[in-house]
Amino acid sequence: MKLSEKGNARRGFFEKAQLDTLLAVLPAPLDDMARFGFATGWRRGELLGLTWEAVSREEVRLGTTKNGEPRSVPLDSELAAIIERRRKAREFTTAAGVGLSAFVFHRNGKPINKTVFGKQWRAACQKVKLSGKLFHDLRRTAAWNMIRAGVPQSVAQRITGHETDSMFRRYDITENRDELAALEAARRYVDAEPEEKSNVVEMRSGLSSE
Repeated sequence: MKLSEKGNARRGFFEKAQLDTLLAVLPAPLDDMARFGFATGWRRGELLGLTWEAVSREEVRLGTTKNGEPRSVPLDSELAAIIERRRKAREFTTAAGVGLSAFVFHRNGKPINKTVFGKQWRAACQKVKLSGKLFHDLRRTAAWNMIRAGVPQSVAQRITGHETDSMFRRYDITENRDELAALEAARRYVDAEPEEKSNVVEMRSGLSSE
């Protein structure tokens, strides 16, 4: 069943420690796909179909996306390391000799089958007690991390490829500890308010006696 972002405000996300645990058991190149997805929020399908024609030393470009709009992301040190690792793994062996895969994430030169991907992903998640985690959760996590880091929403959307503000906000970029911090901040403000008012009254009384 194809997942749609519309009307699908998923609450799943990855803590960095959870991702690191999963990366230890994910087979290549699913591990690097997960790293890329965690950083950028790019969709699984976009990564499965990513070819070397879309990659330069400075950026990765998508000419056609789910939204029909081109998109690119510059290569920071982490993404550059992923791309360099995949570049070294580009060669594959055939009966005729050594070939070069057209796909960045490949098995024997061919893109990874979605069914095979799903089976290997679920098996890895079960192995480290993360059953139910989806690759799509990395997309929400990337958006969540960027917003919490103070990245403007417009910039985050350009990276993740969310077409509209409403679609981006469907990811419900909050969690309980954010809400708890907000409640505690409000309580501290209220607790401090009577003291501030008292000081104002005392100051005014002092001025009146003069």
